[in-house]
Amino acid sequence: MKKLISLDGVNLSFGLHPLLDNANLTIHKGERLCLIGRNGAGKSSLLKLIEGEVLPDSGSVWRHPSLKLTRLPQELPKDVECTVYEYVSKGLSTAGELLANYHAVIHRMETSVTDEDMALLEKYQHEIDACDGWGFDQAIQTTLTRLELDPDINVNALSGGWQRRAALARALVISPDLLLLDEPTNHLDIEAITWLEETLINIGVGIVFITHDRSLLKKLATRIIELDRGNLTSWPGNYENYLIRKEERLANEEKENALFDKRLAEEEVWIRQGIKARRTRNEGRVRALKALRNERSERRELQGNVKLHKHSLEKSGKLVLEAKNISHGFDDKQLIKNFSTKILRGDRIGLIGPNGVGKSTLLNILLGKLTPDEGDVKHGTKLDIAYYDQLRERLDPNKTVIDNVAEGATEIEVNGKKRHIISYLGDFLFTPERARTRVEGLSGGECNRLLLARLLTKPANVLVMDEPTNDLDVETLELLEELLSNYDGTLLLVSHDRAFLDNVVTSTFVFEGNGVVDEFIGGYEDWLWQRKKTKEKAVVKKAAEKVVKKTDSNKLSFKEKTELEALPKTIESLEEALSNLQSKVSEQSFYDNDQDTIDNTLKSLSEAEETLSQTYERWETLEARK
Repeated sequence: MKKLISLDGVNLSFGLHPLLDNANLTIHKGERLCLIGRNGAGKSSLLKLIEGEVLPDSGSVWRHPSLKLTRLPQELPKDVECTVYEYVSKGLSTAGELLANYHAVIHRMETSVTDEDMALLEKYQHEIDACDGWGFDQAIQTTLTRLELDPDINVNALSGGWQRRAALARALVISPDLLLLDEPTNHLDIEAITWLEETLINIGVGIVFITHDRSLLKKLATRIIELDRGNLTSWPGNYENYLIRKEERLANEEKENALFDKRLAEEEVWIRQGIKARRTRNEGRVRALKALRNERSERRELQGNVKLHKHSLEKSGKLVLEAKNISHGFDDKQLIKNFSTKILRGDRIGLIGPNGVGKSTLLNILLGKLTPDEGDVKHGTKLDIAYYDQLRERLDPNKTVIDNVAEGATEIEVNGKKRHIISYLGDFLFTPERARTRVEGLSGGECNRLLLARLLTKPANVLVMDEPTNDLDVETLELLEELLSNYDGTLLLVSHDRAFLDNVVTSTFVFEGNGVVDEFIGGYEDWLWQRKKTKEKAVVKKAAEKVVKKTDSNKLSFKEKTELEALPKTIESLEEALSNLQSKVSEQSFYDNDQDTIDNTLKSLSEAEETLSQTYERWETLEARK
């Protein structure tokens, strides 16, 4: 297998503790590596090291001489005043810049033609000819077609999901051997995340990615790399295997540390026995004790987990709220149309839908913060509501972490017991120094932990959470899941994290478009299954509607009857062939083949999907005429 990058004995430090401590890593062609670790462990720094933006303090980084490497930025394109074609072409070298300029002139000339533009067009044509740039134009056009992007639309006019698609096109246009991704699902809704997931699996490019999205991790990763306290460890296999082996490793580490600490304690007792410890015959033992002390002082302890507190709650009334025939919109855009629901105590409801579709608007209407254009909302009794907002508007950036939670007090009451504010914030991984930092200096993950700390200081029997999972590492996510799964109150949750929804909610409000909001039992996967069944019923209904009164003219011919009888076996055979192709493409070794083999197989996969779809349609048509 072709080796692309190798790290050998790499050390990297920013501050007191090393981010990388004698790290070794080899990346091969076609691998999809997921880099995981706690917030602040140094994952983004490792990506920069692989890219070459950061140099190691010591050790070596080897890259294949012909390696083509590109990185998808974490942030979406901002203030990009150019077309998608121009933006994507800038992922290339000088030829890309020339092609971008050429395309801009062509775009202007569609509305008006000037002598100046004609001269520029001729100039750019000559310069592109001189550097054989037209081949790059073909690469750009192919990439845009593959990702279904309109080359002439302005980047600023695109939604977040389409901007991420344009950024991916820019990264892929050079046909890289390795693509680096840092939290690629940030700012994306579920539809865009699903598209990105499928695209990354099928593009045939090696990937190193950082993500907190466990669904993406499980489907995309062929190997997991963990960065933990400066140590880089490779975990082959799937995420479930990683969790099992990680638990075993931590248990062994805890056992070894306990034995070490016991031995150190025994030696400390011995050294305090007095003069006999300093006799010549015991000098070796004294030196060994000093070595033990040094080793203990250099041990890097496992970072603690966030401690989330479960409160004793005063129960709300059985009915939490009831909405009847709600309709609402802005600027002639219908967000919610004739929606009714009844939410009872203990319900845990997830809101699913694209960005901007109206999820936060519906929350505000249900909470009584916004009056609907039509319909009304009735609240139950004894409601105590806590709200977690995705925009963090409830945090004062000019105040410290302590003041945002305790508002000047040194103690707070949690679950009937008084706690010192520093001790309480320590449960959310804030050191005393960090607790005295102003909020404006915190990272995204720290802000989210602070919101949780603030939210959980007071008991609430209705918890409203708008995108609580952003910037949280996987371990904190799983702890939050556990808390919410055992929560005795009522939960309203907006999230694009599919695994989080599946593990927490009992039902979902799904925004289907055009103001339609449907309610389904279960989480995200349950909704997908129910939607599939609904579509299947619709197909059957449509086929039934096509059945007309049988006459000699619409009866099946002998040939058509024979064809219909054979179609089930044909469909079964096509499904098996499609499954085999999908399995072949998903294998890690698939991308070790030559480019022609890869392209031909992907083409066969696309053709098999199209053939199966057409065969299903033919079967439905003949079945309706039986």
